[in-house]
Amino acid sequence: MKQSILITGCSSGIGYTCAHALKDKGYQVIASCRKQEDVNRLRNEGLETLQLDLADRSSIERAVEEVRRLTGGKLYALFNNGAYGQPGALEDLSTDALREQFEVNVFGWHHLTKAILPMMRANSQGRIIQNSSVLGIVAMRYRGAYNASKFAIEGWTDTLRLELAGTGIHICLIEPGPIHSRFRANALEMFHKHITLSGSAHQTQYQRQLERLGKETSTNRYTLPADAIVPPLLHALESERPKIRYRVTQPTKVMAALKRLLSSRMMDRILVKGD
Repeated sequence: MKQSILITGCSSGIGYTCAHALKDKGYQVIASCRKQEDVNRLRNEGLETLQLDLADRSSIERAVEEVRRLTGGKLYALFNNGAYGQPGALEDLSTDALREQFEVNVFGWHHLTKAILPMMRANSQGRIIQNSSVLGIVAMRYRGAYNASKFAIEGWTDTLRLELAGTGIHICLIEPGPIHSRFRANALEMFHKHITLSGSAHQTQYQRQLERLGKETSTNRYTLPADAIVPPLLHALESERPKIRYRVTQPTKVMAALKRLLSSRMMDRILVKGD
């Protein structure tokens, strides 16, 4: 019997690539997207797809009922991947902008996972894989909303892992660094939505951020293609003893090591210089 997996955020990037890769490996993949046009596009590509908006509880609940129907209540895995980055200095971000970031990146994941867990408990097995970030390990300027959401997901996941001990349900974190995707383009859209340049103390720094976000491809030489996430995802799904954390890309591995070795002040110097 094929194992089933629900993946969120499949319109492009990591979710899209992993959905196709797992389907090719024989998994029953249920790929979700926020927009109906993306649902239709992926369905035309041969994927089993449904609409799921992480900022809408009703949408989440409808999606879970559809997953229950499609899998006969036997969903094996959930890959929480759907998220976005809200750029901008924290002092320039409204509380509503921060709330929107958490609604998708944290609260939506919480609501979805809570709704999925009863199926996994009934089956006495399951895998929950959380797509975190190097920015869940270290903080960087002008990424504060995203930093905060990923730090929250790291703590949330560590807690759930302890609470699920002995249930047969494993929970893992994947922590990518720079990956080729639409992440920058989506972040640029959110920058324009919530940040006002005029009057900001950060206008000069924002010009550099806008230039970075406006590039079609990353200039970071350590950026990897989205399929770099497939091997750790497969290991998290198939290993009898999956890792708690899978660190992907050189910057993630380096930053995790430096955070253990260096003082906070030394880390600050590195992060400010490397921003």
